Amino acid sequence: MSTLEITGYQRDTQGIYINKDPNAKLTYTFEWSEWLPAGTALSAVSYSLQVRANDPTPLVNHSSGISGTKTFITLSGGGVGKVYTVTAQITLDNGNIDRRNFRVRVENRSA
Repeated sequence: MSTLEITGYQRDTQGIYINKDPNAKLTYTFEWSEWLPAGTALSAVSYSLQVRANDPTPLVNHSSGISGTKTFITLSGGGVGKVYTVTAQITLDNGNIDRRNFRVRVENRSA
């Protein structure tokens, strides 16, 4: 097995992250094909978001799912200057379970 493809994400000493504008509603994708053992397929995915107490502008999960060997989540919101952890837990058709996470750093973005 190889590693998970994480195109578009950045990496630092704490793992992978992506920057997001607080007004953006975007879909983030993991490609699992290089990681999947031969003859297996994704059968379920569950995404969870780090919850922050009393966050007036939380990160919001609009939808998530599987498309072939990819899992995706559509997110909006988040407070400027805050960092949120998003976790994807997958189940394979052979019953194996794994998970990966990434951070969403919310910042005002410009062209």
